[in-house]
Amino acid sequence: MVFAAPNEALARAEKVLGAAPPPLHASVAHQVIGIWQRDFGDTRLALDHLRRARDLAAGADSADREADVLATLGVALVHAGRTRDGLAAFERGVRRGMGHTRARVLYRRAYVWWVLGRHGEALEDVRRAIPVLRQADDTIWTARALTLRATVHLALGAVDRADADFTAAEALWDTTGQEHDKADAVESRGLAAFRSGDIPAALKLLDEAEVRYAALGTPTFVLNIRRCEVLMAAGLAPEALAEADAAIAVLDRIGGQSTRKAELLLVAARAAQSAGDAQTAIARAAVAVRLFAAQRRTWYETHARLVLIEARVATGRASGRLVGEAAAVAEKLASFGAPAAPEASLLAGRIALSLDWTADAERHLSVAARSRHNGPPLARMTGWAAQALRARAAGSTRGVLEACRRGLDVLDDHRMTLGASELRARATAQGAELAALAQKASLASGGPRRLLVWSERWRATVLAAPPTRPPADPALLGDLTAFRVIAARAESARMEGRPVAALEREQRRLEREVRSRTLHMRGEAPGGGDRFDVGRLLAALGDDVRLVELAVLDGRVQVLLCGQGRVRRFEGGLLAEAEREAAHVQAGLRRLAHPGAEARLPLVEAAGRRLEELLFGPAAAQLGTGPVVVVPPARLHMVPWALLPALRERVLSVSPSASSWLRARWTAPPPGGRHVLVRGPGLASGGAEVPLLAQGYGSGRGDGGDGRPVVLEGDGARVPRVLRELDGAALAHIAAHGTFRADSPLFSSLRMADGPLIVHDFERLDRSPYRIILSCCDTARFASVGADELLGLVTALLPLGTAGVVACSAPVNDAAVVPLMLALHKGLGAGLSLAEALRDARAALPGDAVHQATGWAFSAFGAA
Repeated sequence: MVFAAPNEALARAEKVLGAAPPPLHASVAHQVIGIWQRDFGDTRLALDHLRRARDLAAGADSADREADVLATLGVALVHAGRTRDGLAAFERGVRRGMGHTRARVLYRRAYVWWVLGRHGEALEDVRRAIPVLRQADDTIWTARALTLRATVHLALGAVDRADADFTAAEALWDTTGQEHDKADAVESRGLAAFRSGDIPAALKLLDEAEVRYAALGTPTFVLNIRRCEVLMAAGLAPEALAEADAAIAVLDRIGGQSTRKAELLLVAARAAQSAGDAQTAIARAAVAVRLFAAQRRTWYETHARLVLIEARVATGRASGRLVGEAAAVAEKLASFGAPAAPEASLLAGRIALSLDWTADAERHLSVAARSRHNGPPLARMTGWAAQALRARAAGSTRGVLEACRRGLDVLDDHRMTLGASELRARATAQGAELAALAQKASLASGGPRRLLVWSERWRATVLAAPPTRPPADPALLGDLTAFRVIAARAESARMEGRPVAALEREQRRLEREVRSRTLHMRGEAPGGGDRFDVGRLLAALGDDVRLVELAVLDGRVQVLLCGQGRVRRFEGGLLAEAEREAAHVQAGLRRLAHPGAEARLPLVEAAGRRLEELLFGPAAAQLGTGPVVVVPPARLHMVPWALLPALRERVLSVSPSASSWLRARWTAPPPGGRHVLVRGPGLASGGAEVPLLAQGYGSGRGDGGDGRPVVLEGDGARVPRVLRELDGAALAHIAAHGTFRADSPLFSSLRMADGPLIVHDFERLDRSPYRIILSCCDTARFASVGADELLGLVTALLPLGTAGVVACSAPVNDAAVVPLMLALHKGLGAGLSLAEALRDARAALPGDAVHQATGWAFSAFGAA
């Protein structure tokens, strides 16, 4: 009962002890309390109760009772970090127990061997236990033993064997009332899904297990560890670090198991390393190494040493000593049969290459490269990365490019199993090294066309296919509606000066629920898709249009100028300097949005000239006189491109990739040509352009069938109605407050009458509007994630059928937006594209600083 209903079991055990029971019964009661404290409470109290249970069993002269308690005590001692004492308790337990009881002792010792990372001994003990438990018709313990054996198989990479055991165990659990063990079976299936590369299924199963554990009041430290591993594989390392650190704090507060703390420290170190926080990784990994060593857990200690070496290398340390340490770790991991062994060999080879130790590098990299044909996707990518480094050391550009292509193909297939656009974007970080190696090889070979192909190969790949449509899940739709209601109430409370803490807590809870459900979605689109074709791009550009793709290699901007049937390369400045200058420009535009800051206009214009020099270099003089398409890397999408002198009076559009621009160019507008005008609440200008635009397009309200626009305002501008009208529209103009969420970009929103319209809502559209104009602040802001991906409102629309967007990258003056929007729509009415109309609208604005800054803050995205 202590696992099926732990709190009830604890209460009953305490009641037994309160009735002066005989030694045998008292031994059972103390053992139950000891188990409860071991797993859910204070390890020190657990040891006290279990020693008392052992002594009472000895006094009752029951060898089987004593053997059973000794096994429980052995587990507790090992979890407390007292490995030698724990193993000694097991030795006595195995000697004292007979038959069925000994099988249970062997099962628990097998569990301890697994905790210690000694998988061979674990498999041997569980092999001896299972036939005896089956013969005794002990369903519960047989299921536990099968689950344990499956978990050990997973640790050794034997996924098929693990699946067979998990399936057999789950069939047995279905015949019992052991709710804790059933939850553990769900958690184990989540681990198996993760090991086989199915991240959405893993997240869904782990979340289901957490709900089951919560109903039992069971702490979830092992679940925390497993979910952290899945989050890291999904590219969500900062979240994994936060979850691991929170679990460590809880464990410390309750005086919990030392073994679990060490495991949590290890996963926190790995998460910090993945998140680019090398110092935190070093700190967590160093403590984990010490704890594992004291606990005699060599398997785990070796994995912690691997993370420690990786983090030290990330801080710029490279030495012969680190090569030796990484090689020793790789050898030990290989002797364990650990799947991480190729990663350690790759690390040793990479360090050796940085020291020009080519012979040593080749030896280690060749070992790592063996994993490129087998195993889960990330293990195969490790092998292809090693193969690419081998080819680079051998001077084979062709070999580098082939290895990078094969490795990125593996990651393409893996990404497309992910339904959520956020997971797809973040997963690309796993391919950043391969993409960089390929770009460097292309640059060294001197061919700008080849560099363009590889720049496109790993740029904004998430936009190549629409995200999986969220399911018609009543729970998801309910959470979205509740989120909107709570967010609207919180906003009203803030405006009225009322307390909002409770509302904000509920809003964050609902955000977590929505996000969790979307992360469970599996991808449906096949991997790969259309490969980028330079010839097709140049044909589409013709002789007049220039496309400027900015690639970044070793921190410097490389300018690829496409047009007139050729691709030319120029060198720009340092990316870090360009980012600093862009931040200064953004600050200047924010100030110019308010009257009285006119004196800053020359400073902003000077910053624009410096930005042009850093970003375009000599290419600025080679742009010709026609339209220009700018394709910046993700980290430069904050740049207000119309401010650059060479682009200021041009037809200018921005695109996340050349491929994305081509898709937008060939996207056909929907039949019917319905126009939708939306005015949200709380704008300083009152969304004044909307009624004027309605008059210009043909005054009145209707369904658009009579040629008049659909106008949604006041209570009519509620999210369900807005989404219904936007679906399949030819043109949508939305005047509403925009909020960009850097912490969670897919919760960036537009404020409607009933609350925020978020990115997750747009992803439910069958087809987003062909053209969208967002006349509000911050709608063109993005979060840069993964290798070179963007998450935000605009990038959510482009894969869903939108061919062109006008949006704003900075706060703007609401009143100054009105004449810009009116002039923009006048151009559209005359048959111009968004980029052409925006160019003419800027030129038509008054010449004061506020209006000029407003014009520069807006950009046209896409090709419509």
